[in-house]
Amino acid sequence: MVNLLERTSRAALDLLFPARCALCRSAGSMLCNACTDMLPIADGARCQRCWTPVTRRSVCVYCRVDNEIAYTTIRAPFILEEGARTLVHALKYEGMSALGEPMGALMAASVGTSADLVVPVPLHRGRQRSRGYNQAAMLGRHLALAAGLAFDARAATRIRATKPLARTMHRDERHDIVAGAFAATSARVEGRSILLVDDVVTTGATLGACATALLHAGATSVRCVTFARAG
Repeated sequence: MVNLLERTSRAALDLLFPARCALCRSAGSMLCNACTDMLPIADGARCQRCWTPVTRRSVCVYCRVDNEIAYTTIRAPFILEEGARTLVHALKYEGMSALGEPMGALMAASVGTSADLVVPVPLHRGRQRSRGYNQAAMLGRHLALAAGLAFDARAATRIRATKPLARTMHRDERHDIVAGAFAATSARVEGRSILLVDDVVTTGATLGACATALLHAGATSVRCVTFARAG
């Protein structure tokens, strides 16, 4: 009954306010096929662990020397440029939560289905109250639906507020800021392989800190996926 009411309400809203592509404003969907085809793909030679561009080896210099990285891999279908940057900004700062559905579906197509549970990187409760929602949870929920995976938005929590990470910060500084900022619930993740979801990855500091908490709570492994990679 609830699902029927939700579908009816959505249909009514679609009639009153037809969806428009967030990039070209054409009517019909939040992200049209033409604009999807123009998104900057994260292809070429990339580190098989953190997905940063590389020139020669299959693993970047940071991943070769860092023995404390908690996640197994990071993958992102797009580079944080052009249309992908616009979509991330609209989802994160402009209240366009409906973009979670097409963006999450695009992420699902890039990661496969080998995980027991999809978990979003949590926001601190103060930041989530001010924003109204967690963009990572929006992406994760729709990724899980598209891939047929279980989803749990409460498996991880952010127990300490942290200042925003600037792209100009040194890698070590970014890692120090988020270290110990997360916790996870053993009853929700113990013995399970986790697909950890966020909107963007830059150095992997936030994903690494959250993955550490998930492993400490008993998760067997953590793979990460974001919509876009900075760089």
